[in-house]
Amino acid sequence: MTGWQRFKLVVNFLNLSTLAGLLVMLIGRAQFSLGPRGLFYATGYKLGFPIAGAFTIGNVVLTKHERAYFDNSPDLVKHEERHSWQYFWLIGLPMLPLYGIGACWSLLRTGDPASRNPFERLAGLADGGYHERQPRSLLKAFSRGRQ
Repeated sequence: MTGWQRFKLVVNFLNLSTLAGLLVMLIGRAQFSLGPRGLFYATGYKLGFPIAGAFTIGNVVLTKHERAYFDNSPDLVKHEERHSWQYFWLIGLPMLPLYGIGACWSLLRTGDPASRNPFERLAGLADGGYHERQPRSLLKAFSRGRQ
């Protein structure tokens, strides 16, 4: 682990985002294990929300899958690590509502919560297993909602 990764680990504990991730891990009855570069894995997550192959809160990366899912997906782990840096830069828990706003914007523009979500784009869409969808006009997006 580099000095910066260690610093991020400490800051994400202090800004409560990693503690929130550990709480979600406990609520979701996931199994804890150490990951690379200061990440913690929470595997076997039992709750159905959010709908994603993996998601990150602080330095905790959660998934319904087994540990091998991460071990066999180095690009996904890099993607999730980039999300942990987003918690660092946004001083922790403000990341959650901001991410939600980004997902809503993307859903409105593309019909997909990731394609135009700035947090997913900055974490690397392809590394996260996402396919980029082209934006639709806002007029078309709103008119579909009225039909």
